[in-house]
Amino acid sequence: MAKTEKQITERQLIEDIKAKNFAPVYLITGEENYYIDLVSDFIEKNIIDESMRDFDQTVVYGRDVTMGNVLDMAMRYPMMSPVQVVMVKEAQDISKKEEWDLLAKYLENPQKQTILVFCYRHKKLDKRSSAYKAIKEKGVVYEKNKIYDSEVPGWIASVVQQRGYSITQRGAMMLSESLGNNLDKIANELSKIYISIPVGSTIDEDTIETNVGISKDYNVFELQNAIGRRDIERCARIVNYFVANPKEAPMPVLLASLYSFFIKIMLFHQEPDRNRAAAVLKVNPYFISSYETAARNYSLGKLASCIGYLHEADLRSKGYKSSSNVTDGDIIKELVFKIIH
Repeated sequence: MAKTEKQITERQLIEDIKAKNFAPVYLITGEENYYIDLVSDFIEKNIIDESMRDFDQTVVYGRDVTMGNVLDMAMRYPMMSPVQVVMVKEAQDISKKEEWDLLAKYLENPQKQTILVFCYRHKKLDKRSSAYKAIKEKGVVYEKNKIYDSEVPGWIASVVQQRGYSITQRGAMMLSESLGNNLDKIANELSKIYISIPVGSTIDEDTIETNVGISKDYNVFELQNAIGRRDIERCARIVNYFVANPKEAPMPVLLASLYSFFIKIMLFHQEPDRNRAAAVLKVNPYFISSYETAARNYSLGKLASCIGYLHEADLRSKGYKSSSNVTDGDIIKELVFKIIH
């Protein structure tokens, strides 16, 4: 088997597999479950022909096996295919160091017709361990951490384009601000849209409202814009909508989005040049005017106070500094009033 690059992107890994440039072992890991599933699903569906998977592909879960079991499977020879795949999902459930030491020993002389795949999520295999060092030396380590909130709109545009569609900038921001950086959830909502419109269509705010249920007029992104303009009437309408429809703006999502918004306004104060601000703020240049407006309406001192209000609201929503009969809706109303006054 050809030796592959030690650490690669998902695109490189997928291209290597298409070219049958296999490694004896893969560690698919990181904080971003979306990409762990993307890569492991591709491996599961594209190395062994479907008609032969019952014979030469084994998928197990870490909670159900020991490393000894896995290595026994790895030492077998394929029955119908040139290679066999042994995939361990939730591999972090094999928790004992001495078990992973067995893997390091196996990789000194791995079975040449076996491809071992470990899907290790939520935490990381110790990079100082003999197992990690052996995997990195003999095989491929693919690691993907959570993407930053500021990267989500661009990510949405990219995956939509890969599916043969396009999306408006405001549409990408609607999804990002309403769903956060949970890529699995965003991908699931996009899948609802794909089946309802022809390939090649543009996903806009109306499409999202119809298929996902996020209001194009009453969402976190629109609240940010209204706050930035200090549009009291518009803020009141959006807040009242959130109070009546609490699932539309869960408190953690709302507070995180507003925190990111205020930090970006602070950054704009430090870099008011429109041509450079987009790169500093990590936003699409299309939205720079809204930060420019907000910076005129909010001094650095006021922004510091706003971040303090967010911290207080977070504590109150968790039951601190708040009476038991205060609802999240009450907290949101008071929060936005303090911010815009």
